[in-house]
Amino acid sequence: MRAMILAAGRGERMRPLTDACPKPLLEAGGKPLIVWHIEALARAGIRRIVINHAHLGHLIEAALGSGQRWGVEIRYSPEQTALETAGGIVTALPLLDATDAVGAPFLVINGDVFCTLDYATFCARALARITQGRHAHLALVDNPPHHPDGDFVLDASGQLRRDGGSALTYAGIGVYRPELFAGLPAHAPARLAPLLFDAIAAGRLSGEHLRTRWEDVGTPQRLAALDAELATPG
Repeated sequence: MRAMILAAGRGERMRPLTDACPKPLLEAGGKPLIVWHIEALARAGIRRIVINHAHLGHLIEAALGSGQRWGVEIRYSPEQTALETAGGIVTALPLLDATDAVGAPFLVINGDVFCTLDYATFCARALARITQGRHAHLALVDNPPHHPDGDFVLDASGQLRRDGGSALTYAGIGVYRPELFAGLPAHAPARLAPLLFDAIAAGRLSGEHLRTRWEDVGTPQRLAALDAELATPG
């Protein structure tokens, strides 16, 4: 499976830290946030990684290079201005395809989250669900204090709905089929939420509730707290 790390956001809530450093390169526990993802993907046996970037993207490429030091191959999808989530994914689709895997599902991870998820087992579970006619399988977490209302309701069958129960928060991690993005033009801004809502209406969106460590590292305060936690032995 291929993976994409979303790294094109400006990180406005992280200012002034992101004025001179792209958000994915901010460090926690002695390494950039995006490196935690790369290492986890390498452990899961995922060797082809696509990273999109916009704000200070050249610094991301300079810091990560080809990915050889982690045993992976990194390809970059530069954006003149950030294309939002769906727009960035559609633009990167040619890099996610390969002659042996055209149209295959792929993993997408928000570059500004921290998670201890085992991507190998998550992807295996996701593939089992989306081969049943679904277009995506999302990771959900308990609602953090800054997002108390959540995003989606997960029913007993693993299907996602927009209402009818207590909502959980989308973790910024999911496995997608290219069909979800059919009809969207490359190099044009597009939001992900409308596509997910359409998939829910068609019964094509599944999910699971993660019990692993997860953090939306969206502010300097949350970054500092995560850094302190990771720096503490044990």
